[in-house]
Parts: sequence; C-alpha cells; structure tokens
Amino acid sequence: MTVRRVVPNIRSEAVQESREFYGLLGFEEVMNHGWIMTLASPSSPAAQISVMGEDRTAPVTPDLSVEVDDVDAAYAVVLESGAEIVHPLQDEEWGVRRFFVRDPSGRVVNVLGHR
Repeated sequence: MTVRRVVPNIRSEAVQESREFYGLLGFEEVMNHGWIMTLASPSSPAAQISVMGEDRTAPVTPDLSVEVDDVDAAYAVVLESGAEIVHPLQDEEWGVRRFFVRDPSGRVVNVLGHR
C-alpha cells in the first residue's frame, strides 16, 4: 500500500471566506461539491487543503484525509489492528471508496482511494 497524499480537512462555517483566505497563500479551487471544497497549490498539486461545513455522507467530519493506492488493503490492515472504524468502507457517489478510522489521539482519519 502506498500513500499518495495527505490532506488536512478544515471545518468551517465560512467556506467562501476560507477559500478567499487560502487564495491569499496561493491555493486555487480544484474541487467543490458544495459541502466540501479542495484547494491546491498550482505549482505543487499534491499540496492541498479541504474545507467543509460538514461531511454529508458520514456521521462525523474527519480531521484529515489520507489517499492510498489500495483502500481495501488499508481497511483490512486497520480492521485487523482493532482500531475503531468510525465509518465503514463504502463507495461514495463522487468517485471515491473510503472509510473513517479513529487514531490513538482521537482524530478521525478519512482513508480513501479514487475509483
């Protein structure tokens, strides 16, 4: 399993204002589903921040996202470890397969792969 990128998820009730603020630092919008927006650096596209009001398809808003090349393998490893699965492995309508797991510090990690 290979990690492709790690993206902090910033919870914000002021999504547009957050977009404008991070734009001052050189980030540009690369995805917007209304409830989640991802901003990336044009010169380094893997440098990203996601801003969301809430996760509309899961019970909690994750603290960060980790994209892997094999989400099913990641799920098997995490499940076998006994870590708390917060949101089960599933395909989402916007083209990702993902699950949420709680890390030892209590943070919720969205582990995903693109289909």
